[in-house]
Amino acid sequence: MKKYLIILGFVFLMLFSSACDRVKPSILFNNAPITTQNVMNLTNTFATGMRIYYLVIIPKPIKSRYVYIQIIKKDGANERLGYKMFYGNTVRLKDEEMYYYDDYIVINEKGTYVMKIYSKDNPTKVLTMAQFWVQ
Repeated sequence: MKKYLIILGFVFLMLFSSACDRVKPSILFNNAPITTQNVMNLTNTFATGMRIYYLVIIPKPIKSRYVYIQIIKKDGANERLGYKMFYGNTVRLKDEEMYYYDDYIVINEKGTYVMKIYSKDNPTKVLTMAQFWVQ
């Protein structure tokens, strides 16, 4: 009897703690301009001097409509703690871009980069982040 209660408890935990239907903010990277046909052709490795197209997906609209985009280079040689601020930009989302933002950036330095997205509503909390490499 005790064995059945333990198994029933595990099944209950698996069903109610692992299922998640909430869509989270995310960043998708691609080699070509992102369209509905190639949105799933994702890559995280790029060549130097190449356009890096990105798509930021925001499931809930942001009240202020401002998004901060920050790219940090992981660098062990200099800067404090091995991180270097590489790029920062404030973007105002248009009416047709309430749930996404897409653009591109060109990076000419090899390395490991982290892109972070913040909202003006809460600029200390990261909405989403993703890592990519330039070789």
